[in-house]
Amino acid sequence: MVYAMYHVYVLISLKDKKFYIGFSEDVLQRVKEHNSGKNVSTKYRRPLKLIYYEAHLSKQDAMKRERYFKTAKGKTTLKQILKISLQNYSPNVASESLTTFI
Repeated sequence: MVYAMYHVYVLISLKDKKFYIGFSEDVLQRVKEHNSGKNVSTKYRRPLKLIYYEAHLSKQDAMKRERYFKTAKGKTTLKQILKISLQNYSPNVASESLTTFI
């Protein structure tokens, strides 16, 4: 049996090194839409790279997790989860507050 999955994802702008956090049923299609300029929030921040995602069976759980990642505590959690990955994009990103980048 195949279940619908809902993804919470984090994109990083290779232009300004800032994040975009969202959720979608089809994360790969959504990333393509972001990179083709179909999203107003990220249109001028392209190119964007997917650096993190997680899957949920419940749309409500995914939406709740997205909201959490946008809070101060959630940004701290993301900073810890992505510490090594962030160093690959900018050595000082991982040591700075994520509020600057989200």
